[in-house]
Amino acid sequence: MIDLHLHTTASDGRLSPAELVDRASAARLTTIAVTDHDTVQAVDEVTRLGAARGIRVVPGTEITAVDDGRDVHMLAYFVDHTDHTLGALLATQRERRMARVREIGARLAAQAVPVDVEALLDEARAAPGTSIGRPWLARALVRAGHADSVADAFDRYLGQGRPAFVPRLGPSPFDVVASVHAAGGIVSFAHPGVTRRDHLLRPLADAGLDAIEVHHSDHSPDVRERYRALASALGLATSGGSDFHGFGDTRAALGLVVLPAREFAVLEARVPLRPARPAP
Repeated sequence: MIDLHLHTTASDGRLSPAELVDRASAARLTTIAVTDHDTVQAVDEVTRLGAARGIRVVPGTEITAVDDGRDVHMLAYFVDHTDHTLGALLATQRERRMARVREIGARLAAQAVPVDVEALLDEARAAPGTSIGRPWLARALVRAGHADSVADAFDRYLGQGRPAFVPRLGPSPFDVVASVHAAGGIVSFAHPGVTRRDHLLRPLADAGLDAIEVHHSDHSPDVRERYRALASALGLATSGGSDFHGFGDTRAALGLVVLPAREFAVLEARVPLRPARPAP
């Protein structure tokens, strides 16, 4: 079984790399990709531990692009995760994340719902390459008694249009495609049924997008078929995975949402078709 969308404590997941590999092995996954947000920190450890369990690990990351003020998540696969240009992009992304968390913290304090933002930032800095984000603040709000759950924290304070929301800065989806290709990887448009930016798919396909994430925990069967047909029409491969974070969400349990082997073969076949090229 193949799951190409997993997260660890290197970004906003609950499980360490070792714990994730344990769970993946127990779920009988045979190929996985850890796609932490804007970081490849966990790739080496997961690869080493996975090999000991007979699990193939595809190096990846989930890069947060921005289009018209909206987040657009781009899944990078088969990258050279030691590539300096990609590393610089991801480092800039993480610096922006830290600045955003600090600004959100100031807005929360102005709403009389303070959290210890500096402690969160120190925690992220203690493990170089860790990618902090709003889920960290949401959990801090829950711990401080300002919200009943992570979802409640987003609904009341952190979501778009809420009192502490801060717009994100980041590269365009087109820049992400170019950067990932330069690092020898391929790019899939993440959970389009959630992102709802379908107008980007054709121009991104023209710019070299490789795949659409068809299989996802938040995609109903009808949504999966819609994006499978769209991928076919655009000449794109398909990707898929649970988007597992380890927080007990039964929709995203390991082993429930997987990428069929034949679709993985088509996805992987795109890698040698396009040599790495310099980003513009």
